[in-house]
Amino acid sequence: MEKTAEQVLQEALSAWDWNAEVVGAIRYGAGHINDTFCVYTQTANGDCVRYILQRINTNTFRNPDALMENISGVTEYLRRIIEKNGGDPMRETMNVIPTREGKPYYSDTDGGAWRVYTFVEGTICLQKVETPEQFYESAYAFGNFQRLLSAYPADTLHETISNFHNTVWRYENFEKALSADVCGRAKDVSDEIDFVKAHKQDCSVMVDLLKQGKLPLRVTHNDTKLNNILMDKISGKGICVIDLDTVMPGLAANDYGDSIRFGANDCAEDEKDLSKVNFSLSLFETYTKGFLEAAGQSLTTLEKETLVWGAKLMTLECGIRFLTDYLEGDHYFKVHREGHNLDRCRTQFKLVRDMEANWDAMKSIVQKYS
Repeated sequence: MEKTAEQVLQEALSAWDWNAEVVGAIRYGAGHINDTFCVYTQTANGDCVRYILQRINTNTFRNPDALMENISGVTEYLRRIIEKNGGDPMRETMNVIPTREGKPYYSDTDGGAWRVYTFVEGTICLQKVETPEQFYESAYAFGNFQRLLSAYPADTLHETISNFHNTVWRYENFEKALSADVCGRAKDVSDEIDFVKAHKQDCSVMVDLLKQGKLPLRVTHNDTKLNNILMDKISGKGICVIDLDTVMPGLAANDYGDSIRFGANDCAEDEKDLSKVNFSLSLFETYTKGFLEAAGQSLTTLEKETLVWGAKLMTLECGIRFLTDYLEGDHYFKVHREGHNLDRCRTQFKLVRDMEANWDAMKSIVQKYS
């Protein structure tokens, strides 16, 4: 007999020693990948202690052993550094709670993978940038993440998603999708196709610098959106980087660049009216200031100089991925209307054009804070 969702949840809960009575577990947060629950426990003296319980999406992350090895290694390292610096490791990094058997995650009888983190109390998670100060705080938090992990051996981390920010590989996938044209859509998107082809050489800039040993391999987060920072409710400071599933070896400029792509504009990612899609140089400066104030001393001169390339290439790469998915029939990104991926692609390409128009100004801003 197939188990109910409640039975599956109860099995997972039984894998941990909570040192208290579990009084409830409810769905929590706005994440789209993993199933997340907030677990409420009550101690003998009546205190409520909360935890985050997650069922890992093993369709996306097919090797939970490697995934949790990455997360455990990075968070334990961060704990040691934060403690050494006089900080609070229970608030400034995620903390994995081992199962009763001392393992970093639990495999249920249906093959599901579950993990538990401590709950960071007194924080909020914002879904979009509402003030420049919030964007600055996210920049400082991600920059600090880079700085704290600058000595971590990045080459010991597993790739949880292969070729995630390999822009050359993304371009090659686009060419395959274009050649196959399984949906017959290529004829209607000639401008977008021409735009990608015109940027073919750009796609290899950062990849080549890494291959040549001119840029160091870093521990990178690879999903540096505002909603992956916990902000202190009172001070508004960004205190903890969360959602470490995509922590992998990579380039510092990619983390920086994806934040710029996501936050240095005042439009929705799927805005249809391109006149409303504008790259914000002022928000770019806000983020650059925060990121370099935190990470600057840990980055090489060339890493700083290529941050602008990170911004451009992460935006271009994202647009290429949307266009590729559109050509292939919208099987990767969830779509909610006809042409949804095409709208997303066009916003990214508009932002790339804006960045190219502001290229010298962007470089000057990076130099200002380097």
